[in-house]
Amino acid sequence: MANTKSAAKRARQNVKRRDRNRHHRNSAKTFVKKARLAIETGDVELARVAVRDAASKLDHAASKGTLHKNNAARRKSRLMQQLAQLEKQQ
Repeated sequence: MANTKSAAKRARQNVKRRDRNRHHRNSAKTFVKKARLAIETGDVELARVAVRDAASKLDHAASKGTLHKNNAARRKSRLMQQLAQLEKQQ
C-alpha cells in the first residue's frame, strides 16, 4: 500500500498503463497469429491483407512504447519473409 499521495497516484497510473500496454500487446499478437494462419493456408491475397494488418498493429504498439521498435521490426520482417516465400511458391 502506498504511503504518500504521490505514491498512490503512481500506483493508479501504473494500473492504467499496464491495461493499455496489455491491450496493444494482445492486439498485435492476435493479428500476427492471424497472419501466420493465413500464410499457412496458402491463400496469397488473404495472407497479404493479414500481414499488412499485423504490421500496422505492430507499428502501433511500437509507437506507444508497448513493444520496442526493433522487436516490432523483427516480427514484421519475419512475417514479410514468410509471405514472400508463399508468393514465390505460387
